Amino acid sequence: MLNSPRNTTTSTRGSDGAVGVPDRRVPVAVSAPDPISREGAVSQLRRHPEIDLRDESGPGTVALLIEDALDDAALTRLRRIVRSEGARAVLVVGAIRESELLDVVECGVGAIVWRHEATAHRLVQAVLAASRGDGDLPADLLGRLISQVGTLHRGAAGRPGAPSLGLAPREVDVLRLVAEGLDTGEIAGKLSYSERTVKNVMHGLTTRLHLRNRAHAVAYALREGYI
Repeated sequence: MLNSPRNTTTSTRGSDGAVGVPDRRVPVAVSAPDPISREGAVSQLRRHPEIDLRDESGPGTVALLIEDALDDAALTRLRRIVRSEGARAVLVVGAIRESELLDVVECGVGAIVWRHEATAHRLVQAVLAASRGDGDLPADLLGRLISQVGTLHRGAAGRPGAPSLGLAPREVDVLRLVAEGLDTGEIAGKLSYSERTVKNVMHGLTTRLHLRNRAHAVAYALREGYI
């Protein structure tokens, strides 16, 4: 049984048996789509004394999520872990489509590891970076992210009256579900937001873009190619 979430420190002892200054360990919870992947990651991390393995993620923990590829369910899990549970997230993934990269970053994930590069050293490096609130992206993903942000800047610059960065990923997520006919409560459940957050997102984008209502906002997003 792995430990339940709590603040944990370890102590070091010198040759005379004296207790040294405690070293803080990083609590980590591993989630994977199959038991073999999970046990593989756990066995990699267990060998490192700076890692404190837990059963569940929560405030102050680092959640290590292993996915072959991203889908709506995986993105929802990421949002829940970061926004509702208060954990920091490391995503270990086999592939990310261009359209998913900004979604992942917007979810609050700052550390990503390719599955084929997920050695023990690489996993610990990403976990420690996430625990400090630092970013840790593979070089090729970082280049793709910079390119996407640049495209957003250029696209927004060509639209008179549009905001400097167009629609934010969060706004696109909400509008996509509005277009599918979901109400505020259903959207909140799908995205692991509060209903107040959904209302604030809609109010913010309709006010900023001078849109009359939800239908007008959906029409705008469709016309501009966001959904």
